[in-house]
Amino acid sequence: MAFQLGSALLEACVLAIVHREDTYGYKLTQEVKQIMDVSESTLYPVLRRLQKDGFLETYDQPYQGRNRRYYRITAAGRTQFNEFWKQWNGFRDKIDEVMNGGSGYEQR
Repeated sequence: MAFQLGSALLEACVLAIVHREDTYGYKLTQEVKQIMDVSESTLYPVLRRLQKDGFLETYDQPYQGRNRRYYRITAAGRTQFNEFWKQWNGFRDKIDEVMNGGSGYEQR
């Protein structure tokens, strides 16, 4: 994608994915990569920050003889996700209006 995507949008995408279901780091990375170009070295600090802020929590579950760390959204995380959702809808509507020629902008 040619557009630069900020950390808040990355956090919103992570919360949206975990909002749907608990997930583990590798799967989460693969889902985020379908949306934007992001590496694991970028994503894991975001996960730690979302944990530190109380938006995500972790638990371990055995998988093929070892533990896999899962991420689960918290009540505070759901509240933050809903705020991101409202902000995103307002932003998207404004961009759609501009891109579709509204608000005095003319397509060429």
